[in-house]
Formats: sequence, structure tokens, C-alpha cells
Amino acid sequence: MPVINFSYSDLCGLIGRDLPKTVLRERLPMIGADLKAADDANDEMSFEFFPDRPDLYSVEGVARALRAFLDYEPGLRSYAVGSSDIELRVDPSVEAVRPHIWCSLIEGCDVDDLLIRSMMDLQEKLHLTLGRNRKKVAIGLHDSSEVKPPFTYKAVRPDEVSFIPLQGDRVMDLAQILVQHEKGRAYAHVLEGSKRYPVIVDRVGEVLSFPPIINGIRTAVTESTRNIFVDCTGTDMNAVKSAVNIVTTALAERGGKVKTVRVSGPTGTAKAPDLDPKTVDLDVDRVNKWIGTRLDASDMSKCLMRMGHGATVTDNGIRVLIPAYRADVLHQVDLAEDVAVGHGYERFGQTLPSRSTFGLEDRVTALSTRLKPVLTGLGYMEVVTLSLSSRSDQYDALGLDRDPAAVTIKNPVTEDHEVLRASLLPSLMAILRRNKHRELPQRIFEAGEVVHGTRNRAFLSAVSIHPRASFTEAKSDVQSVMQAMGLQCDVSGIEHGAFIPGRCAQVLCSGTPVGILGEVSPATLTAFGLGYPAAAFELHLETLLGLRSG
Repeated sequence: MPVINFSYSDLCGLIGRDLPKTVLRERLPMIGADLKAADDANDEMSFEFFPDRPDLYSVEGVARALRAFLDYEPGLRSYAVGSSDIELRVDPSVEAVRPHIWCSLIEGCDVDDLLIRSMMDLQEKLHLTLGRNRKKVAIGLHDSSEVKPPFTYKAVRPDEVSFIPLQGDRVMDLAQILVQHEKGRAYAHVLEGSKRYPVIVDRVGEVLSFPPIINGIRTAVTESTRNIFVDCTGTDMNAVKSAVNIVTTALAERGGKVKTVRVSGPTGTAKAPDLDPKTVDLDVDRVNKWIGTRLDASDMSKCLMRMGHGATVTDNGIRVLIPAYRADVLHQVDLAEDVAVGHGYERFGQTLPSRSTFGLEDRVTALSTRLKPVLTGLGYMEVVTLSLSSRSDQYDALGLDRDPAAVTIKNPVTEDHEVLRASLLPSLMAILRRNKHRELPQRIFEAGEVVHGTRNRAFLSAVSIHPRASFTEAKSDVQSVMQAMGLQCDVSGIEHGAFIPGRCAQVLCSGTPVGILGEVSPATLTAFGLGYPAAAFELHLETLLGLRSG
């Protein structure tokens, strides 16, 4: 979860009153934070905020939330929005690269070191979370007095545009930035495969930004900056607009005046940003049923106002005005959660269970728990890996056809986390790849879940790598596992892309297939960057449990 570091005195200044640190330590966790550091002798404080509240990723957002939550200024926080004469033109060329852009202008900012540090930290937190490491959203802040509108967002050839990037000391074209600049190397993967790269330029060709990589040094925000232009590009328009709203309102909390920018492109013209609240009608009875309360509409509306919403009692319930910066509110159930937080979790009380019950360990979990010491006794070390994997590891590296029915992540953070795994073997091979500089032999195993279609299945998988790893070793270890379960097994030759032909077998128990074992093929070893023989097996725990019970 994102850790937000801020100055206690700065927070009090933004709240508008001195707030004892004891109150912060007690109340901030009630709106979704864990205390990291709040020493009475130190002005610096650190809180770890839940990832569902990106509007709290800055001291400005925290101050705004506390003013409402502590009943200093409950209800919807409104920001006056004026008009500017700045225009941003969106060229059709960006459609295939990074299609969406949104922006705002904040004038009259009193920029100091605290604001600069806060905005830099907010940008990075939004990039990592809402922005999926800049792939989905990337934000830029610029000193608008250093450039000449109208601005143009377009896609250009890698060698077509050159400028001095932030933290750079010389002119570089876009291709050079991706190779030679620290930020370019870090985020080049976002533009991988693109023949043209997006840029934002002013009317004389001065570069404001090369999104999502780096801004130009010409528009760097300094303590002499008074007017800040915010741009946000990405692949999801809702996320882009949410990011702009969060940054814009944070700057407005510092006293800046929000102005709109005219955005014109192939789909029409609009004014950005749009800070109008979203209206939702909330069913009081449904919320009470969800959270186990008996609040009337008046009390429930007060709870919502403590969470920064506008709330008005109507004949049919409550009309809620959701702030534009609350990107996390997607459904009535999210508002029900806010009612619970606004009511105060400490007020729900404690009730002893009305019935006395005893829990039982899941049968599959109990079986894996029993088998783990067996694997440890055979010289294997247990590992636990992520349920997300890549198509290349799950299928290509094993010599298998890609499964069109595999559960795919719609917006993966990286290519390593794009599908739910269908086998534990690739995860184990990936661990061996990361530890190939360690001495051999290496033997690892995992008991965990995989996904086939829409069902989770429990597997036990193990890999042994050393110069003498063989089919015989894998077969012997499988027989030891079966013996520990009181089962007899046979093996029958089978072909599998991950194993050497003739050195791979299906494990059978009473004629029922329960797994696979064999000597890993050279192609699979090469795909994982391994240079020694490896033997592996994978067993279906649920099938084994059924046979053992029978």
C-alpha cells in the first residue's frame, strides 16, 4: 500500500487548525490508513493508505478528508472553475499509440518546497497505482508561462523531435531518451512496439512532455512558478480524468485557482477538467442491510457528509453528490462502505456469537499440509509463488499451445502478470532462473492453486535441478509421495511439450490419471535460461484426495 510522508505542521496549516498528534494517530486509521511513523519529537509523519483511496495520496487530500471526517467542514468540497484561453489540440496520430489526454490549468499557485515535494510524491503514487506503472495513466506538471499555447498532442517518429529532458543536460531525440535517460530506460516498455511516440508541444514546437516517459526541462515547476498546466495521458479515459481531478483539486487546496482548457480533437471539443460531482440516489434500507445498522436517512446523510460527500434526504432515500476526485466510488456498495466509515467502526460494538461452532481444516489443505514434510524429507524446499503469470512462461516455454480459455487480466501491470496460472511448473522454473547463480543441487516444491476454465484446482508440483537429474529421480519421489498417502501408482508413457520425449510419463492411480512426471526438455530449460538437467512432477491433489477417500 502507498506510504504517504508529510509534515505535521503543513497538515495542520492545510486543515486550518492545530490538531494534536494523538487525534491523528487515533482518527486517521479510521478512514483507511495504517500508522507508520508519528513521533512527537519529529515534524515528519508517515501513514500507509489503502489503495482504494487515491485521493488520499497527498497531504492536501488527507487534510481535506480530515476536515470533513472530524466535522470541521463536513459535506461536499466545491472548487470554483473559471475559463482560460489555452487550447490543447489532439492529433489523430495518437490514436494508435496513447489515445487519451485530459488536462487543467491552475493559476496563482504559491509554489514552495513543500508543494513541489507533495506533487512529485502524488504523481509517483498515482503512476504506480491508478496508472499501472504509467502504462494506463501518466501525469505531467508544467510551468505554463514558459510555453506558448495552443498546445498539440501528437505522435511523431523517434528521431523527429529533440529536447532537453528533466534531469538531463543535453538535447536528445526520443529514441535516445529511451536508451540513455534513466526514466527512458525504466519506462521504455510502455511504448514497446510503437513506431511513433506521443509528444505535447506548443505552437513554436517547444516540447512540454514526452508521455509517459519524461517532461521537458523548459517547463519544470520551480518556486517561481505561479501557473501550472497539468496534462494526463493514458489508455483509459476514466482513469485519466480521475488522475487530473485528484491532482487539480490537490493544487486547489493550496490556494490555486482552477481554470479550464479547451480540448479539441477528432471526436469533438470539450472543456477540461470537469469537477462537477456525480449524483447517485441511495437506498437507505439496502445500506442498513449491507452494513448491519439501523440508521435513518438523516443520520446516514451525516455519515456521508463526514466522508466528503454532499447528501440530501429525499422522499425515496438520500441523494448523494460524489466528489469528482473520488475515483473509488463505482457502486452503491461503495457508498455503503463510506456510511460505515462515517458512522465509525468503533461504534458498531462487539457481540458474542449466538452459536458455538468449531472450524475444520479444508480437506485439500489438510492433505497438502501432510505431504509437505514428505517433500522436505526428500530434500525439497517449499516456495510460494504468485497466482499471476505470463503466457510465454505458461505455454510457450513449456512447448504448449496457448489456451484461448485461459483467464486473462484485462489491464496487467506487467507482461509477467497477464494470466492466471494453469500450472505450477512455470512458476517453479522461474524461481530456478532467478537462482541459477546459486550452487546445485536445487530442489523446490509448491502446493497451491491453479485455474482451469472457471475453477480453482489444487496442485502439488516439484522440480529438481542438478547435473544428474533424471526421469528416475522424479519417479522415485512421486512413489514416495504416494506411499505416504497409502496409495499405489503406476506410470504410462505420454508426450508433453515440457518434457523429453520418451522420458515423460502420466501418473496413474487405480487407472485414474493423477499427474505427470519426467525429465524437463532442453527447449524448456533454454526458455528459462537454465543450463543443467532438471526433473519435475505435478500431481492433482483433489483427484488424489478422492481416490484416498474411496
